Amino acid sequence: MRFAVIVFPGSNCDVDMYHAVKDELGAEVEYVWHDRESLDEYDGILLPGGFSYGDYLRSGAIARFSNVMKEVVKAAEAGKPVLGVCNGFQILLEAGLLPGAMRRNESLKFICRQVELTVENNHTMFSSAYEKNEVITIPIAHGEGNYYCDEETLAKLKENNQIVFTYNGSNPNGSLEDIAGIINEKGNVLGMMPHPERAVDELLGGADGLKLFQSIVKQWREAHVVNA
Repeated sequence: MRFAVIVFPGSNCDVDMYHAVKDELGAEVEYVWHDRESLDEYDGILLPGGFSYGDYLRSGAIARFSNVMKEVVKAAEAGKPVLGVCNGFQILLEAGLLPGAMRRNESLKFICRQVELTVENNHTMFSSAYEKNEVITIPIAHGEGNYYCDEETLAKLKENNQIVFTYNGSNPNGSLEDIAGIINEKGNVLGMMPHPERAVDELLGGADGLKLFQSIVKQWREAHVVNA
């Protein structure tokens, strides 16, 4: 399986994502600049955190119009796994690949620390390696991670089991219903504010995030690799 780490001007977690996939997961991965006009050669698309285009207007609002986002949408429509973390999640929201919007943290302060998450849905291509209701520890680092959507959208998220991760016990940013990560109806686009790529080795403080990447590869192999 071959991954693309999309790099926008202002991305700063692209190296973390690359390291997680190449050195910890052992999969193929390449940096892909924001002006790329084709992603056909990649099997999975990763949008890292950071401050794309300086977060001017709104977080992710300008990155949403980058050339590569047309290809990200195309990849999503083709059923390829698309993961957006932190600023990547914000970009997916701005691009309409996920429902809802992101607001400033309730405290109006940047938050950087470890948090506990509950795995609400382990029947996705991103979470199958976890147990249902498993509590995992993943770091966060954001100033605008307060997820919001209207009542109708929230009802649909619950009805379709699209809420994949919630904050366990302490909600750090005021997100509606403690939401930390959601998936699209098709099940191949995941956005989350916590950083699984920063939790892939015990030397980093924990490896709970590695299962997310392992889940993606497992699903892809089951769908594409034929055993003789």
